[in-house]
Amino acid sequence: MANTKTALVKESSSKTDKSRLLIVSNRLPFTIEEREGEPSLQPSAGGLVSGLGAYLEGIKDPNLREITPESVPYVWIGWPGATVPEASQSMLKEDALTNFNAWPVFVDEEAMDTFYHGFCNKTIWPLFHYLPSFAVYNDEYWQQYKDVNRIFAEAVLEVIRPGDTVWVHDYQLMMLPKMIREKMPQANIGFFLHIPFPGYEIYRLLPRKWGAEILEGLLGADLVGFHTHEYTQYFQRTVLRELGYEHNLGEMLVEDRLVRAETFPMGIDYPRYHEAINRPEVEREKRALHRSIGDTKLVLSVDRLDYTKGIINRLEGFERFLDENPEWHNKVTLALITVPSRVGVERYQETKQQIEEMVGRINGRFGSIGWTPITYQFRSLSFNTLVALYNVSDVALVTPLRDGMNLIAKEYVAARSNGAGGVLILSEFAGAAKELGEAITINPNGREEIAEAIKEALEMPEEEQQQRIALMQERMSRYDVVSWAEDFIEQLHATKEEQTKFGAKLLGAEVREQLLGDYRKAGRRLVMLDYDGTLVPFQKDPQLASPSAQVLSIVNQLASEPRNEVVLISGRDKDTLQNWFGDLPVGMVAEHGVWTRKPQAGESWEMIQPMTSEWKQSIRPILEMYANRLPGSFLEEKSFSIAWHYRAADPDLGPVRAKELLDHLVNYTANINIQVLQGNKVIEVKTAGVSKGTTGLRWLNDSHADFVLALGDDWTDEHLFMVLPDTAYSIRVGLVQSYARFNLRSYKDVLGLLEQMAENDEADEAEAQEHDYRLEGRPVGAA
Repeated sequence: MANTKTALVKESSSKTDKSRLLIVSNRLPFTIEEREGEPSLQPSAGGLVSGLGAYLEGIKDPNLREITPESVPYVWIGWPGATVPEASQSMLKEDALTNFNAWPVFVDEEAMDTFYHGFCNKTIWPLFHYLPSFAVYNDEYWQQYKDVNRIFAEAVLEVIRPGDTVWVHDYQLMMLPKMIREKMPQANIGFFLHIPFPGYEIYRLLPRKWGAEILEGLLGADLVGFHTHEYTQYFQRTVLRELGYEHNLGEMLVEDRLVRAETFPMGIDYPRYHEAINRPEVEREKRALHRSIGDTKLVLSVDRLDYTKGIINRLEGFERFLDENPEWHNKVTLALITVPSRVGVERYQETKQQIEEMVGRINGRFGSIGWTPITYQFRSLSFNTLVALYNVSDVALVTPLRDGMNLIAKEYVAARSNGAGGVLILSEFAGAAKELGEAITINPNGREEIAEAIKEALEMPEEEQQQRIALMQERMSRYDVVSWAEDFIEQLHATKEEQTKFGAKLLGAEVREQLLGDYRKAGRRLVMLDYDGTLVPFQKDPQLASPSAQVLSIVNQLASEPRNEVVLISGRDKDTLQNWFGDLPVGMVAEHGVWTRKPQAGESWEMIQPMTSEWKQSIRPILEMYANRLPGSFLEEKSFSIAWHYRAADPDLGPVRAKELLDHLVNYTANINIQVLQGNKVIEVKTAGVSKGTTGLRWLNDSHADFVLALGDDWTDEHLFMVLPDTAYSIRVGLVQSYARFNLRSYKDVLGLLEQMAENDEADEAEAQEHDYRLEGRPVGAA
């Protein structure tokens, strides 16, 4: 049990309105070292730690005296890097909070090894970096991944309180947003993926259940962020293909929430790198480097030891450069520095061995007593040494096979201070390539491209180098890591505000009570109901969407009440509606208003006005052509309309073909008296002049109702909502913009509301009977 200082007492949250930022990542910004038998915390220099450091410094409270989980502006939640005995956990929590604003997640090293070196780095890492042949699909790894995510969720729930913002980072914790959401539905949650998100054809290599659960985990966040627009699009497409959620300008309606996917290219702490050249320590390092380099041109390669970084490719490219350009022998050196990484993964050890063998072979082939073509180091570098290397190098060679962003490229550009030139050679598959357009971009799989780029870089005029560097620096200085973090948090809050706006239109408890009260008091009521998507869920085949026993019972109860007039206003054909609802005392409108049937039993169908269907002969071939071009789509022919359905078609190709068909039809029918309607996964062509609005208005005028309720789910119902009086209760199903006054989340909520209305009718009948008895002067209950 933690002591008083670090105990998280939820009741204390009522004492302050100050919200905090909870950063959740796999690792904390420190490592545990054993000193004199006791765990000691030492700052670490990971990419995320250094990236977020500048932003977090800016939100610290300099006047804060007592450090508690409730008082700090942010808390960093993550694994401390080692198994911590239970007896030492309380002390570690206090030290972590006091010195790092951190809250450790305690997981034993064996479980973390299966989690991190297993599913994270043997499945997700290679697959998301487009190396599917390296991916391992192991059920134990997958289960451990979920288990560790759940342990992290429990740790977050210890710390979180209402109003806090949770920012989850990277591929190790993709299940976490949903796990938090399940316990705290109103939580403000953002997620950022720091590695690439692959295209659907790669992602689908995951076992289907795993892939779906990961996507659902990510969609537990309110905002999901990626480094490039390309990754964002891949994510949206994969969500559509796997889960069926469409997006509109990056926004997806996931059950009852609005979720946004957006692009945020991560920056660096630009001033730190750009101004470091003025440090005496860096200047000393520079002088030492210049003495050892002499007049030789220096090509710099700095990377973690990782098979995705393309180190083998760049060595082969450099070898080809030396082959084809003997005039550069003795004049250029490649400084190859690989930083130890994931030593427990076999692939990394194999990569290290390949690198060392290749360096030895190239040096043996081209080197001389006075010249070593490649200087190779396998170690980490201090910040000062790294900046000095960035500054003295003539060329930076950054050639990942696939990379989420690659901050080394940005660090190199930022470190070119005092008007220095320098050339960046950058893989087109690095996220940074989208921003650093002045770099020489290459395909790292083309050894000839790498060789040519090295030659071009070494021979580039100094003035051109300076111009390119200056343009990239200006861009990077405007959108640094602080701007990136602020942008993400602002967009997260904006997304939450957008959810609140939609929530404000939701038919909440107060408005529902008002609606039911007005319904009970009304003498004449008109209830107008759409069918598909309003009373029943959509089906791939429209004929499968027949009404359930529950729907028939509710509609019959409402329609049987003498004060009610219930009308089904649908795009369905009249025969289908007659088959399903013909025995009920309901009014019906078919084909968006073409056909009507009064609610009295035995009434026949009538056309609202004379119409012709001669236009079908010219339109049908167009629709048939698109049905043939899109497998899974089909035509539904009605009396005075033809519908082209594509709900069962490929979710990517369907909307494309629909847009093509829509454009085709709009142009073709410009001078014909017909109307083209775009519904939910359907395009319908019908005779113009009739809509749900015109028919609904006629029904409204004839009813003289003092209570009006209209429910619908797509834009064809908007015609009806627009003609209703301000006093009417108009409700759109789904959290979308609408002329309707209110929204309900789904057809299930619609049925719940209608059931309440029917129950009120039963109560009203009892009250009316009691009232009649009293008017007659008889005691209630008398015969």
